[in-house]
Amino acid sequence: MTALEAVFRYLRTFREVVWGAMSTKTTPPLASFSTCEVSDALIKLGSPHGGHIPDVHMLSPSVSESQLKICAPAYTVQMVLANDQAAPKLSAHYVDTATPGSIIVINAPPRSVCSRRAKNAVWGGLMTAGAQAREAIGVVISGRCRDLAEHRAADFPVFARGHSTLGQSPFVRPSAVNVPLVIEPEGNATGSDAFPAVKVEPGDWIVADEDGVVCVPKDMMDKVVEIAITGRDNDARALEDIKAGKGIQASFKMHRGK
Repeated sequence: MTALEAVFRYLRTFREVVWGAMSTKTTPPLASFSTCEVSDALIKLGSPHGGHIPDVHMLSPSVSESQLKICAPAYTVQMVLANDQAAPKLSAHYVDTATPGSIIVINAPPRSVCSRRAKNAVWGGLMTAGAQAREAIGVVISGRCRDLAEHRAADFPVFARGHSTLGQSPFVRPSAVNVPLVIEPEGNATGSDAFPAVKVEPGDWIVADEDGVVCVPKDMMDKVVEIAITGRDNDARALEDIKAGKGIQASFKMHRGK
């Protein structure tokens, strides 16, 4: 079996959790690619961050469930501090209005709003039950979750920056849904050394797996897929040469152009 055949065999057996695709009976083109391949394509298209939403990791179904991947449009939720009286209030719970076939993307109050990022969770076991009833396929949280055992028992994909014993109240509250999110990285770096914030628009494509989470602007999906196909083919050829003993540098120069 050649390296290229091995790559495609692996991809065929790769576990893809794509409820959005199931609802439309077609597989989203991005679902064929890993987050690394998607980020590489976005970098080549000039994205300063490769779509990478930093510091967010897979916590459910399991940190070792390495074959899990989700790919679907974003349904966005903005959280604010509970004492923010100026921010709008929702008339319905945000899970109850989640779009079927979507990935729920939650942005907890960032450091620019709060001097210390809230240590409480913004997602728990009951929300997972509600999300599954709405046929959402997963949740990506720029913040924390709790009730890990419940998410894993439900086999529901949860990606977050961490977990907590504390619930949402009385710390934060949801303020808006289906609005643009600006997701800032963890840490205190500023200026040219800071990793760029990632903007997530409602309907942008989210791809998440064991390596992390990537956001693809909806109007860039076709171009990203085109470049990712080329990148995969080049890497498969490079892998063959590397295994044949031709060396990393020579193989990269031949197939990656560097």
